[in-house]
Amino acid sequence: MVGEVLARLGGWASAAELVRVTSRKSLAAAVRRGDVERLARGVYGLPGLATDLATAIAHDGVLSHTSAAAVWRLPLLVPPTKPHITLPTNRNAKAGPPAVLHWANLPAADRRIRRTSLLRTVLDCARILPFGEALAVADAALATSRVTEEELIATAVALSGFGRPNAVRVATAANGSAESFLESMLRSLLIEAGIGGFEPQVHVSAGPSRVRVDLADRALRIVLEAEGYEFHGSPAKFAADCRRYDDLVAAGWLVLRFTYQQVIGDPRWVVATVESARAGRIAVPTNG
Repeated sequence: MVGEVLARLGGWASAAELVRVTSRKSLAAAVRRGDVERLARGVYGLPGLATDLATAIAHDGVLSHTSAAAVWRLPLLVPPTKPHITLPTNRNAKAGPPAVLHWANLPAADRRIRRTSLLRTVLDCARILPFGEALAVADAALATSRVTEEELIATAVALSGFGRPNAVRVATAANGSAESFLESMLRSLLIEAGIGGFEPQVHVSAGPSRVRVDLADRALRIVLEAEGYEFHGSPAKFAADCRRYDDLVAAGWLVLRFTYQQVIGDPRWVVATVESARAGRIAVPTNG
């Protein structure tokens, strides 16, 4: 019965919560049987609870930064090697599993679920991650519609302390239209290089149909595609992809396709290639 209660409560609970609906005797018996584990003083959980969550409970803090981003299913280039845990400002660190500790004011809602809110998580990531990685996190959060551009910018501007400039920059550049981590990373390279004009997820005319592309500069008629690890899957899909590309070129669009390895591993070449393409389109008038 204690295990069932824990399952309904999300996998962990305080001793007081468990005793209220079961009994001290039942709790002790469940621990002896191995049905329940003691995670910290006065806190119990189901066996096999996620390691990061167990670490947060052991420190009496909440998952935050990239660790919270992973729980929120936001894209990360590299998962954290140790869980990021935020403690209340009045709480001293205590012995516990290895973790990266932070201190901040924590609302009751965050403490109840043992992780920072989606909005707080995005801004915490923006404080510590490089611009491109933080932008990918922010884009993905906006795409859920659980965070708006207005509240993201307003909250970033109201921040103080470490990482605020990057958080503000990320918030003002974030766009919920982006559809992939790689697309956000590619767009971040353009922003950092001062290359303007490219919009995410644009519908453009390509022959008899309209297609949606990752990034497009409408004025210069340049399309940028972020090509992930996915395979075409079948001859039919491969043929459709080739036709889409040919239709765009035939309609006067210059199409540049960048792979994950190029965007992540050779960003200077990516930027130089885009700049060269833009220079060529500016020098040669198009038909609009």
